[in-house]
Amino acid sequence: MRKILGVRFREVGKIHYFICPDENINSGDIVVGETKRGVECGKVMIITDGSDFESSVQSSEVILRKATEADLKSLDEKKKEEEEAGKICKKKILEHKLKMKLIDVEYMFDRSKIIFYFVSESRIDFRNLVKELARIFKVRIELRQVGIRDEAKILGGLGSCGETLCCSTFLNDFQPVSIKMAKDQGMSLSPSKLSGACGRLMCCLKYEQDVYRDILNKMPRAGTAVLTPEGRGTVTGQNVIAEEVKVALDAEGEGAPYKLFKLGEVKSLGNK
Repeated sequence: MRKILGVRFREVGKIHYFICPDENINSGDIVVGETKRGVECGKVMIITDGSDFESSVQSSEVILRKATEADLKSLDEKKKEEEEAGKICKKKILEHKLKMKLIDVEYMFDRSKIIFYFVSESRIDFRNLVKELARIFKVRIELRQVGIRDEAKILGGLGSCGETLCCSTFLNDFQPVSIKMAKDQGMSLSPSKLSGACGRLMCCLKYEQDVYRDILNKMPRAGTAVLTPEGRGTVTGQNVIAEEVKVALDAEGEGAPYKLFKLGEVKSLGNK
C-alpha cells in the first residue's frame, strides 16, 4: 500500500497530502514540493497509509525531493528576506496612509512571488502599493486580506486555558461555532468567558458538541412529565455530563427541592 505524506509548508498553514516518492522520507523531515501555489518547502507532519488520506491527494501536487543542504540554507535565507520585506511593506503602508495592518509575509520558496497578509476593517485600494512593491522586489506581489481569526492563527498566543492557541498549532480549518453550543454545554453566556483571543467564540466549543448533542437527544427536556423510581414528577433541568435529570416530584409538593435521577431511571410521559 502506498504511503501518504502530510506536509505543512507554513508554520500555521493547512496540511497538504502527497504520495510518498521516497522510502527514506520520515516524519519531521523537510521536503520540497510543488503545489498549486508553486514550489514550496515544508515539514512532514505525518506519514500514513493511503486508506484514509489518499482521497485528499491532489494529482497536480507532488513532492520533488527531500530537502538538501542547499535547500535548507535557502530556507533560512528566505526567512530573513521575509523579515526585510515586511519592514519595507510597513514603511510603504505608512507612506500611502492606508488603514491596514500587516501581520505576515510569505516568500515563495522559488522566490517567484511574495504574499503580504494584512487585516483591515474596510476595503482598501492598495493598487498603488502593489505597483510600488513590485517595482522594489521585481517579483509578483499579492496582498491578501485575512479575517480576525486568521490574524490570531498567524500571530499565535495563549488561550484562557493557558495552552497555545489551537488555531496556531493543530487546527487546519475553522469550523462554524454558535452560541447554541455554549447553551447545550451549560456554559456561562458571558462574552468574556466564551471569547477566544480573536474576540470570536472559542473554537473548542466545537470539540465536545457532538457528545453533548447525542446525550441531550436522549434526555427529556425541562417541563416534561416523567415517571421515576420514586413516582411521577416534572423535569426541571439536566446534568448532561453525569447523564442525570433534575426532577421535581409531584408527591413532594410545590417548592420542594429537586432530585437527581440517572437517565435510565426515568421514563418520559410527555409534556404537562
